[in-house]
Amino acid sequence: MQNQTQHEYDAVIGHCRKLFLAKSHDYGTAWRIMRLPSITDQIYIKAQRIRSIQEKGTQRVAEGIDEEFVAIINYCLIALMQLHLPLEAPLELPLEEVTAAYDREVNTTRELLFAKNHDYGEAWRHMRVESITDIILMKLHRTKQIEDLAGQTKVSEGVEANYRDMLNYAVFALIKRGLAAAPQPESAHTV
Repeated sequence: MQNQTQHEYDAVIGHCRKLFLAKSHDYGTAWRIMRLPSITDQIYIKAQRIRSIQEKGTQRVAEGIDEEFVAIINYCLIALMQLHLPLEAPLELPLEEVTAAYDREVNTTRELLFAKNHDYGEAWRHMRVESITDIILMKLHRTKQIEDLAGQTKVSEGVEANYRDMLNYAVFALIKRGLAAAPQPESAHTV
């Protein structure tokens, strides 16, 4: 099962990476201006829209649920890159540097996935996509609380762990929705 998960994970991330790099070509690193709470709020907007569409069963904007999960993945990676960039890093970064940082954060998050999969036995495969959405929203509320506490928690993991978990849950949702199985059309609207 691990080989299947690795293949599916890499297929989803490959789709997200391709879109992210295309946007980086068009916009540079405009995302660098965002502070972590702003990134958290952007992820929240995406997750809340997914839940709204799931509950209503309809949507009025063309971008669908898959595009929103892709955006969650890329915003989580943006947050992780921002966390690890030095304070003096410029707003505009070379594409090679951004690509390397993106890949580094993906690799660290993938390692976390396989460590957890070992312990949990791929329990996520038995979850509903709606439950995955709720878990992402819960982790967003946790992240916002940690940010409001200026990171001063008593027993909780920090925001980094929550971003990594949300990223992996969004990948799970896309695997369950079939993104890893079929090529997806290009979208110019998601991050």
